[in-house]
Amino acid sequence: MWRLRESTHPVLTDEGGALLDEHTGRWTHLSPTAAAAVMLLLAGATHEEAAGQYALRYSLAAEQAAADVRTVAGTLTAQGLAATEPPRRGRRWWGWWR
Repeated sequence: MWRLRESTHPVLTDEGGALLDEHTGRWTHLSPTAAAAVMLLLAGATHEEAAGQYALRYSLAAEQAAADVRTVAGTLTAQGLAATEPPRRGRRWWGWWR
């Protein structure tokens, strides 16, 4: 599952958006299409479902939509703003001393 990291705060609209990294204080600005891809991924859709909805929204071929969604997700993950692993659920009781 793709998600934004806890330290990343999104401001997303249909006209574009930005992501604030609270660790660095930097904003990453998104085009309207990149913001749409992020919104679809954050809605809980898989990459394939997000690409299908993205293709319908922008009248794109399925391959192009999948490449666009993968590019946005990959770029934000590489920048440390997003992750593909499941969120951590806190510490286990036996790990309290760490």
